[in-house]
Amino acid sequence: MALASLMAAEGRTAASAVEDSDMNPLVAKEPHFAATAKQVIFLYMTGAPSQIDLFDPKPALQKWHGQVPPPSLLKDRKSAFLKPNATLMASPRIFRPHGDCGTEFSDYLPHTARHADEICLVRSMQTDAINHDPGEILMTTGTTILGHPTIGSWVSYGLGTESQSLPGFLVLNSGKRPSAAANNWSNGFLPSVYQGTPLRSGGDPILYLSSPPGVNRQLQRVQLDALRLLNERRYKNTGDLEIASRIASYELAFRMQAAAPELLDFCGESPSTLEAFGVNRKGERAQAYAVNCLLARRLVERGVRFVMLIHANWDFHHGLDKRLKSYCDDTDQPTGALLRDLKQRGLLDDTLVLWGGEFGRTPMGEPEIHGGEPGRDHHASCYSIWLAGGGIQGGQVVGKTDDLGLNVVEDKIHVHDLQATILHCLGLDHTQLTYRHMGRDFRLTDVGGYVATKLLRTA
Repeated sequence: MALASLMAAEGRTAASAVEDSDMNPLVAKEPHFAATAKQVIFLYMTGAPSQIDLFDPKPALQKWHGQVPPPSLLKDRKSAFLKPNATLMASPRIFRPHGDCGTEFSDYLPHTARHADEICLVRSMQTDAINHDPGEILMTTGTTILGHPTIGSWVSYGLGTESQSLPGFLVLNSGKRPSAAANNWSNGFLPSVYQGTPLRSGGDPILYLSSPPGVNRQLQRVQLDALRLLNERRYKNTGDLEIASRIASYELAFRMQAAAPELLDFCGESPSTLEAFGVNRKGERAQAYAVNCLLARRLVERGVRFVMLIHANWDFHHGLDKRLKSYCDDTDQPTGALLRDLKQRGLLDDTLVLWGGEFGRTPMGEPEIHGGEPGRDHHASCYSIWLAGGGIQGGQVVGKTDDLGLNVVEDKIHVHDLQATILHCLGLDHTQLTYRHMGRDFRLTDVGGYVATKLLRTA
């Protein structure tokens, strides 16, 4: 009895997370309260896109261009690479109002801007990290310490999945490898069944998914049944969640062998849809992101709970304007097509779409390298992200930064607040979604976080 009590406290008994009847940790669970979103698509632009050149116009920078900002504005500011005498750099981009709401977007984002009335643009994001590895995992795990579960894992743990043939948390990557790599989709100390599963857009959708030569489905089914029987006996004796995770993973992989190839077959998509997403565009990086956006829609249609699209690397310390245009050309059209497609199919109402990076860029410029164009350094004090669908109030701008884009002056939203708000849209109380580990109840938002109610639809 004492041992059972200790195991329950650590969340390691059968009753704490799975149903003995089906041994399925991913069985769909009820939320804490009525949800406005059933699933999430996180368009994770790692490397930190420049908010000053995309979302947060600063005309005052034209006046101050080339000057060192007043010391009072730089007090206590942390910098990754900039020197104290770095000068302010105005953006060459043109901003125009869009939609009935009149939200201003950069001319580099024409397709995204067409959905201004569905988008809630947050200009007052703030984080605690100024370098990529800690910044990325703070955004995904709520801490800069390695080994914690990511947001997709927390959502899978809290809600399970409605899909019976695909994982609850899938990861699609285009561009370069993100700085924090697989730490962005790790299950941390949660059972391994909640780990994000990378999905490839070519070849085997998931590595080693295909059966080896000479193994047919009938033989494979017999083998799995034998393994399941042995694992179930061991599980009933120990209550070890990793055994339940192993059973669920084997069964899911068996079902995925039939479901995954169909997922990647676009024959049922209309030519106009394929053209809108740009899946046949030139350029490996651009094509991969377009395919991933279309896959994201197909995944949420099939009940996948959390889809993370990673497009790295927006880290432009030099050559900013030219390189930023290249990445916007890669991502803007498919992103706009994704929003339009979700809305047309009635999926945007219960799908929360999030676009953003781990932090922003400074209003000061970094010197040219070998005669090239300047860039911008990392900036944690303020940056921009946007959300749409799933209970978010579109057609609005939340938060404000100062005239130079150095600090938040209105409606600061910390990374923990964003995480709490995402969970709230899914019907989860971030203070109640906990897991007992090492004698402590852990949660995604650590010991902070407030739901940012200004982001939410009120009616």
